[in-house]
Amino acid sequence: MILLDEELWFPDPYKAPKDYPLAVGGDLSPERLIFAYSIGIFPWYSEGEPILWWSPDPRMVLFPEELKISRSLKKVLKNKSFEIKFNTNFEEVIKNCATVKRKGQDGTWITDEMMQAYITLHKLGFAHSVETYLNGKLVGGLYGVAIGGAFFGESMFYKVSDASKVAFVHLVWHLQKKGFDIIDCQQSTPHMARFGAREIPRSKFLDILNTSVKKKIKF
Repeated sequence: MILLDEELWFPDPYKAPKDYPLAVGGDLSPERLIFAYSIGIFPWYSEGEPILWWSPDPRMVLFPEELKISRSLKKVLKNKSFEIKFNTNFEEVIKNCATVKRKGQDGTWITDEMMQAYITLHKLGFAHSVETYLNGKLVGGLYGVAIGGAFFGESMFYKVSDASKVAFVHLVWHLQKKGFDIIDCQQSTPHMARFGAREIPRSKFLDILNTSVKKKIKF
């Protein structure tokens, strides 16, 4: 594992370990984060640890046109009880992602340092939120980073059943309309697989990314 310094660089992600960080250290400056995402690297670490940078192999991705929606979720979407908004409450979304408890998880990897870094990215137009409201209250949502034709999903939360799923479907519909190529799910989970996400070799993911991030697409 390579130790980063103040210089803006990363080891070659094509040669990174499959399930181990490729680098440690550096910072969470907007410049470093944008550069990292654009070459298929993301930060993931816990409170009290140094910053760890990853580029796992295989990579879980969703191609927007391959979205799958279950029958039960289709009924929820048809019901239209939820109101969906984009980028109106980014800070509350990321705070909820950090604090809302999840089954089988202790604590969070969204440290205060991470939170501030992504709030800065949001102000610069790179990080985005999708929010689900019920009776005027924020009950679910997600956030991630968009560069060119690639969206990098970071985290989601819900306080009401299906609220985060509805936000995710609306995100994918939005990305379909905008012509996005790929959604990076980072880690392989059954939850994302149910939406049609699948694992692809990291080399293929990086090849797609090399072209996708250069596209002039606005979120």
